[in-house]
Amino acid sequence: MMRAVLVAGLLLGAIASADAQTTLRVGDQKGNSQAVMEAAGVLKDVPYKIEWKEFAAAAPLLEALSAGAIETGLVGDAPFTFAAAANVPVKAIAAIRQTREGLAVLVPNNSPVRDFESLKGKKIATGRGSIGHQLILAALESKGWSTSDVQIVFLAPSDAKVAYTQGSVDAWSTWEPYVSQEEVLFQSRRVITAEGLTPGLGFQVATPNAIRDKRPELEDFVRRLTAARAWSQTNVGAYAETWGRLMNIPPAVPLNWLSRAKIRVAPIDDGVVADEQQTIDLYFRSGLIKQKLNAADIVDRSFSGAIGKGAGL
Repeated sequence: MMRAVLVAGLLLGAIASADAQTTLRVGDQKGNSQAVMEAAGVLKDVPYKIEWKEFAAAAPLLEALSAGAIETGLVGDAPFTFAAAANVPVKAIAAIRQTREGLAVLVPNNSPVRDFESLKGKKIATGRGSIGHQLILAALESKGWSTSDVQIVFLAPSDAKVAYTQGSVDAWSTWEPYVSQEEVLFQSRRVITAEGLTPGLGFQVATPNAIRDKRPELEDFVRRLTAARAWSQTNVGAYAETWGRLMNIPPAVPLNWLSRAKIRVAPIDDGVVADEQQTIDLYFRSGLIKQKLNAADIVDRSFSGAIGKGAGL
């Protein structure tokens, strides 16, 4: 009898402990944070539960964050700016740095278009407020053109892919892994990339409530993500193989992407704030946002220590 009571007590204690375990609800985009963290083996001993939710693009991820469905997630600087200007409660807690070759305007292999200038008056698909949209605006500005000099067709990635494949748009301004998929599998061509045009920043973002209530979990998550990205830079081939299996995509696609991207997690420092201000100013000049934000107000520098620890793993 006493043994039965003891076992029942232990079971109840275990259930109570499981119930008490904190859950961090994390938004991700196709083949990004979860994929690299699993491949690097940094998720094996997490002392809290991670509830992953995958989104096709940053806009729906940020909508979920605004609605309280997730607490943190990975987005590009452009949609982050768009969300902050719309008063979504969000702060950037870490930056993602990478080369800008994987943000590009694509045309089909058989297209007569050979450069961005040839797209004048033509249709370019991208997501509203996305980094693809940002690239178009920056490219137009660099040429001294206005937004009326091309026809921007706003579509989600899956719809943009269909329109692009069917020829109902002339070009597609998109990001990785879509760029590498098109290049490797369908021989699409990049007519312009973001090199020299946009900062190419990504952000790990979080709600103010999560920063207040789940700081230890967020710090630990950022530390693990930093370590995973550091691992991926020194194990490109192995990561490309693993990524390809996880996504059911030929490994040549991620190898193309990861070899040139050199993705790393960086702290929110003066350089990141200046680059984010550049994106804010571009969006403000273009009329995409109505209020000129101060980049320093929408970032949180206090997670830098976690990034330093992650880099040292």
